[in-house]
Amino acid sequence: MKNSIKPCQNTIAVILAGGFGTRVKHLLPNIPKPMATVADKPFIEWIVNYLQQQNIDKFILSTGYLGDVIEKYFKQESFNKIKINCYQENEPLGTAGGFVNAVNLSNQIPNSWLVTNGDSLIFTDLNPMFEYLNNDEIEGVILGLSLPDASRYGSLKYDDDYNLISFAEKQQGKGVINAGVYIFKHSVINKFPDKKPLSFEYDVFPELLQKGCKIKVHITEAPFLDIGTPETLIQAENFIKNNWTF
Repeated sequence: MKNSIKPCQNTIAVILAGGFGTRVKHLLPNIPKPMATVADKPFIEWIVNYLQQQNIDKFILSTGYLGDVIEKYFKQESFNKIKINCYQENEPLGTAGGFVNAVNLSNQIPNSWLVTNGDSLIFTDLNPMFEYLNNDEIEGVILGLSLPDASRYGSLKYDDDYNLISFAEKQQGKGVINAGVYIFKHSVINKFPDKKPLSFEYDVFPELLQKGCKIKVHITEAPFLDIGTPETLIQAENFIKNNWTF
């Protein structure tokens, strides 16, 4: 039996905003990286706005370093028709650890969880990712970004049916990289490894694959930016202005 799952139907987005932002910290004194001002708004607010355009109206911000700055901002600002909660980790928990911490503190049980990073944004339609979840056998989906030169990143390996096989090391030439956007059915969280810190790439996905979970790779060539380096941070203003549909 198939359930029709759409982004607006009982999905919660978790934005991971707990990192130290070591490479750009000198450019952003006293604020965490996701709060970098880009086109008159914190970068993380552009992520929220983008996901709202995808019909997602429930958000959790998983914070850590200077998390109070993020929470204060989102409590002060008014956001129409969406609900935003912040949960701060007390110690560095890793990307997946921050997600699990936020899930546990929220006491929410949605149909699915969408996970994305607070320092990167990709302008693509997420509906095809959710459509995979209509298949009872599929427990998660990872967004892959096709690049002509993927040498700066690790690549995703998948079979002819776009089932995730593994994460590959950096290699020259064209490849599909991890865009840092995941969708999980709520039930699969019980299969995550119980350890701290916890990484999606090095712990969660290998464990899920070992347990026989079916994880699909959805591939896009959409505009993407990660503001994690000084070089990419200064590109953010033009990236938003060139790709945002106002």
